[in-house]
Amino acid sequence: MRHGSLPGVHGRVRPLTLLGDPVLHTPCGEVTDFGPELADLVEDLFATMYAAQGVGLAANQIGVPLRVFVFDCPDDEEVRHLGHVVNPRPVVTDGVVVRGPEGCLSLPGLEAGTERYDHAVVEGFTVTGEPVTVHGTGFFARCLQHESDHLEGTVYADRLAGRRHRKLMRQVKRASWHRPA
Repeated sequence: MRHGSLPGVHGRVRPLTLLGDPVLHTPCGEVTDFGPELADLVEDLFATMYAAQGVGLAANQIGVPLRVFVFDCPDDEEVRHLGHVVNPRPVVTDGVVVRGPEGCLSLPGLEAGTERYDHAVVEGFTVTGEPVTVHGTGFFARCLQHESDHLEGTVYADRLAGRRHRKLMRQVKRASWHRPA
């Protein structure tokens, strides 16, 4: 991000990758170049996330298979968490398992009760290559786990089983954005 400006102001809104695109089910590659292209990608991720009214967005959700995500997400106490993580690595997911409504910009308009831990810690780097550790509780912990999953090629629908999974897949098939395989 450019110092002193709001994230995404200098980015461009990119098309979202929707469920069914193979990039969403392929683990993303490590970022090795911390140059201006990465800074531009982070700006584009913020711009796209804000345009879609999301709270987090992973690079593969705009078709870029790199280990980067951004977030602007509250926790359960309404404390705002704003930032990005390059090459994130979940180091802690623990606490109480909570089933809560979860949606995804790659499955627009849909959500399902998904189980997540209420505490998560992710380590990685900033866009300039500085180490960063992000701690999340409640809804923000859910966001960190959700975005980290994306980079492993997992969408929240993959975490569902039985009736919940079948119901969500029926909704996907009826969604206006769905393209049959």
